[in-house]
Amino acid sequence: MGEAPFILKEKDWEKATPEQRDWYIYNAILALSARVDTVEKGAWFHRGASFIGGLVGGIAAALGLKLS
Repeated sequence: MGEAPFILKEKDWEKATPEQRDWYIYNAILALSARVDTVEKGAWFHRGASFIGGLVGGIAAALGLKLS
């Protein structure tokens, strides 16, 4: 995902032909799909980090209740 995002200015869109606009839309959809795929690949890490955070938070809360 090291590529810079595709930025299209309003002037460029207005000057574009219908074929060029279709191509811009197609490229935007491909770029979005690649970004979503990258995020979904890290889902296992996010779930694991959430579990560990909940575990640590639960232990801290239990210890806090015992101390008070």
